[in-house]
Amino acid sequence: MKGLIIKSPWIDYILNNEKTWEIRGSGTTTRGTIFLIKSGSDKIYGECDIVDCIELDYNGYKSNIDKHQITQITDILPYKRTFAWVLKNV
Repeated sequence: MKGLIIKSPWIDYILNNEKTWEIRGSGTTTRGTIFLIKSGSDKIYGECDIVDCIELDYNGYKSNIDKHQITQITDILPYKRTFAWVLKNV
């Protein structure tokens, strides 16, 4: 099974069902169950399903803070191309 390495506090938000979008600078075609690995620990902390991948424009990024939990929004996207990996069934 594939795994996704995620830094704290973001992995904690996912595990607590507070974060349903993982923001990345590249898209993914992966769908299905993956392991959630805390960065620097080499340990699996949980699993979830990747159910979609959405390329975001600035308005989509800014208007979905409740999904990605990044509250310090600047006037530009965090990546040249910004994607939301949609997570469910944590």
